[in-house]
Amino acid sequence: MSSVIDESAISPTLNPTIVQHRRDSLEKHLQTRPELQDLKDRHILLDTNAAPSLQATQAELARRRASINLKKHLEKRPDRDDLVEKNILPTARTDIAPSLQANARDLERNMLADNLEHKIKDRPDPERLIAKGILDESEDPRSPTE
Repeated sequence: MSSVIDESAISPTLNPTIVQHRRDSLEKHLQTRPELQDLKDRHILLDTNAAPSLQATQAELARRRASINLKKHLEKRPDRDDLVEKNILPTARTDIAPSLQANARDLERNMLADNLEHKIKDRPDPERLIAKGILDESEDPRSPTE
């Protein structure tokens, strides 16, 4: 019994059709390959001129430098009380849950606005103020200014 072996059935890499298909596929992928600068911009490749054996050390030094700078800036950061005193941060309310504090601030602001509007409506007219001697007739806001 003689055996004839089809080599393309044993190793598909020897089949010229498959080899050509792989070459075409590889060529297609190489044509759409991203540029070197694009890979650096997306932090896939390191943007460095250092030798590959030194790149890890360079990255570690950069991390340390950033960490030291961050610690330095955090030490110089003003504390919360100073920021509250300068009205940069609102006064902390410990009697209200943090999730409700924004609603409480809005409610307080609206209540202040309503109170102010109520006081403006109830203020005396200029005639009364003139009669009481609080305003002079020349200070009457209704009179035309020259």
